[in-house]
Amino acid sequence: MDLVDTLQDLVGQVPELVQPLIVAAAGAIPFIEGEGGAAIGILGGIHPVVAAIAAMAGNFLVVAALVLLGSGAHDAVVTRHRAKVRARDGVPVGGPAPGAAPDDGLDDNLDGGRSSVRRAKFQRAYERYGVPGVSLLGPLLLPTHFTATMLAASGVGKARILIWQALAIIGWTTVTAVVIGGVVNAVG
Repeated sequence: MDLVDTLQDLVGQVPELVQPLIVAAAGAIPFIEGEGGAAIGILGGIHPVVAAIAAMAGNFLVVAALVLLGSGAHDAVVTRHRAKVRARDGVPVGGPAPGAAPDDGLDDNLDGGRSSVRRAKFQRAYERYGVPGVSLLGPLLLPTHFTATMLAASGVGKARILIWQALAIIGWTTVTAVVIGGVVNAVG
């Protein structure tokens, strides 16, 4: 029995008031997310609207936490890196580093040259589609958890990430809930 089956069985075994919490917890898991959480809830017997809202909430809360953590980590790394460069070059704190390029908010060389398949996929998509495209189309390639964290770690503004991720989570979860709800109604 896999995780999805376990969660679906759990939804059917707990009281009705607790069922949306199980769906929200499922929505918080990468690769299951809002879409899978809604499916688990609907197939577990929860009304499609309740399942979709619970799954969206679980997915968004974790994504928001990851964005805040990723953004804080980016800010800490950039601040520390800049302080080291200024100290090395003898530049007073608050002044620009000699010969420094304008800051675009994206520090691509902070990962120490490590590359990964996910990071490469994300970078290609980000360069091609920007924040809206990566957020809205991202679930086709990577979980929203990874996409949002990478956007935050790249220095993109928190509010911008959260708005586009919320739209993506709402959109994809709604589409999934409508399709699965329709199939369940047609079959049942």
